[in-house]
Amino acid sequence: MENVRKEVPMNHLFDGSDLNVYDHKIANLSAGAPGPDLLEESAKYICLATEKRVKYEAENKSFLFQYGPTIGTTEFRENLASFLTEGYRSEVNKSDLVQTSGATSGLHLILSTLVDLAGVIFVDEYTYMIALETISQFNTMKIVPVPLEEDGPNVGTLKGLIEQHRYEAKGKLFWGVYYTMPTFHNPTGIVFSEDKCHQLIKLARESDILIACDDVYNLLHYGDPDGAPPKRLFAYDIADLGVVEGWRGNVISNGSFSKILSPGIRLGWMECPPRCVEAFRNSGVLKSGGAANNYTGGIVSTLIQMGLARRQVQLYSSNYSARLQAMLETLETHLPKECSFSRPQGGYFVWIRFPEHIDCVALNQYSIEKHRVAGVPGPRFSYSGEARNFIRFTFAFHAPDYLRRSVASFCAAARDFMAKTGPA
Repeated sequence: MENVRKEVPMNHLFDGSDLNVYDHKIANLSAGAPGPDLLEESAKYICLATEKRVKYEAENKSFLFQYGPTIGTTEFRENLASFLTEGYRSEVNKSDLVQTSGATSGLHLILSTLVDLAGVIFVDEYTYMIALETISQFNTMKIVPVPLEEDGPNVGTLKGLIEQHRYEAKGKLFWGVYYTMPTFHNPTGIVFSEDKCHQLIKLARESDILIACDDVYNLLHYGDPDGAPPKRLFAYDIADLGVVEGWRGNVISNGSFSKILSPGIRLGWMECPPRCVEAFRNSGVLKSGGAANNYTGGIVSTLIQMGLARRQVQLYSSNYSARLQAMLETLETHLPKECSFSRPQGGYFVWIRFPEHIDCVALNQYSIEKHRVAGVPGPRFSYSGEARNFIRFTFAFHAPDYLRRSVASFCAAARDFMAKTGPA
């Protein structure tokens, strides 16, 4: 009966399971998405921008409803460049931008357009779990994990792995790609050090691999609200080390509006060196469909012009910062002292480490059953199934008081579980 139709009534991605983040039967601390209170504000802003933009289009040939240019309209890329330049405190050039329907779409375009079908994909030993699923679908490519340290990958090991697997690409720009998140890494929350960023650029140039950066959290930094976020790796490639003769560019900054405006609008961008922009400009997928999500690109252009996109990012950042502090304070008070946890300065996640003999897959199930609180156990983030003594919590979705109660309950579950498990 494999061909029987199956329909599961769903209103959102988290619907239809026991871990529905909206129903609160279980405190789901795994959902990497803005909460409904924040999306309500986003809806108001998008409504204002939509009304203004649709009226403009009706009076100006309605180009927004036509197929868009392959890499996005000049207007969208110009407004986006201005928005990012302000947010990064670092210049972004409109000619480096390619419109996408989100970061996962960008990753798929990178792998299908730029990388040899027999290529090698280097990934951090702990990395975004759904990216691993996306990468695994390119089953002619080889996935190679790289050890991750507190300030970035072990570059010496990465260099050795590159030398071991290197070959000549046939018909594509790159034989290999290193997929990573240098800023507010998922799941660990770390930021790659300046020294590691320099080393990575040097290595990428020497071996001519591509570094595909999942840069979806860069604007969500919770230190000085008037300060600059950590410098993105793309900026090291184009400026910090200098554009030398023969420079080709080896980094793509793959961004998204999902974490800073709304996941549902399905809009993102890639900041790319010219050779990659031209490859995307000639992509059959993008040529056939026109710009990815051309209509929403126009709405967001107007949102930026009205100053509402920047206001929304500020709203999100202030709320996320308060939620992070609530989670950290509760962990500090209630988590068993044998454990440790990250204290990120931005992003969405807190990465919790238990003693090595504790299995967080079993702990998470115990917490769900006994205390009605769920996170994401470490093996979900590991290609080889490692990190069993880690668990990731997300603080973005829930209000501070809810987080305090839920995290305290999880800590109680952890104490009970560790007492039952005993020492190693």
